[in-house]
Amino acid sequence: MNKRVIDLNSLVRPSVRSLKPYSSARDEYTGTTSEMIFLDANENPFDNGVNRYPDPHQRTLKSLLAELKGVPEESIFLGNGSDEVLDLLFRAFCEPGKDNCVTLPPTYGMYNVLAGINNVENRGVLLTSEFQPDLQAISSKWDEQSKLLFICSPNNPTGNTATRGSVEQLLNEFNGLVVIDEAYIDFAGSDSWLDDLKNFSNLVVVQTFSKAYGMAGIRLGACYASPEIIEILNRIKPPYNVNELTQQRALKRLGNKILIENEIHSIKEQKDILSKQLLEVNFIEKIFPSEANFLLVKVDNADARYQQLVDCGLVVRNRSNQPLCENTLRITIGTPEENELLIKKLQTI
Repeated sequence: MNKRVIDLNSLVRPSVRSLKPYSSARDEYTGTTSEMIFLDANENPFDNGVNRYPDPHQRTLKSLLAELKGVPEESIFLGNGSDEVLDLLFRAFCEPGKDNCVTLPPTYGMYNVLAGINNVENRGVLLTSEFQPDLQAISSKWDEQSKLLFICSPNNPTGNTATRGSVEQLLNEFNGLVVIDEAYIDFAGSDSWLDDLKNFSNLVVVQTFSKAYGMAGIRLGACYASPEIIEILNRIKPPYNVNELTQQRALKRLGNKILIENEIHSIKEQKDILSKQLLEVNFIEKIFPSEANFLLVKVDNADARYQQLVDCGLVVRNRSNQPLCENTLRITIGTPEENELLIKKLQTI
């Protein structure tokens, strides 16, 4: 495969390109920490486990991730949830009031919200009826000011992955950054795009620790890209954007690889079981194929069915306000006991 190389300087905002990043105390002293007395950061000196600032570059956590993901440490950026990663991409590459991004609805709603916050035009292009990128329509939407193209794969709320051929075409033709949001990739049968970072300098892969890794509460997201892109994100991030408790909890959880794999296997197994059982519910008209940890189902009346489930103590997500998703409910795969209760209630309402 021929390598696609783009001029990053032509994409980054001029003010960011010339920005001198803030240098924290933990940036300036990078030597050994054992037996050192730190009087440089105006911290409370009494040890309680969190009285010191965290490592601003999360070196230990990145080292572990590099091993787990097969990606060099210099190609990893960690943020306060993947939403911070996405926001920093807007702030680094999109000039407010001038540049634009391209999104593919129905998809993750924060792309549009972050575009609005950063005063960046969002040019939405509907997916096809099969929930795949409409390549011709997408290419007709972008122009010289299009800096970011977002592809959620597996997609939220539809659950399917974008075909490899369509993504490769966009990576080869789009002159900005192609951001592939892989929040649900651990549940998918298809491979991650991480192995393709070496082939496309405009590829950015965003992942989260909130889904398969079961750490939604600690707010941790990851960005994998070329070292040049990572350097730009490090330049503009807050100095201590990932706190000490988050780093320590992530290290502990990631160290239990077998437990994580067993949970992923259970969720995928339960999804298959639930898919078959949902087909027996008389008001469910269709179950869309899913490579995520949820199912998008079409019902006769989503508003009514949503409220009936709430009355039964079960909260799902009504996605009927999304394009191409009329009368649909998005159901997250729960524990075996939760899924069994869901089916029982669905069969009685």
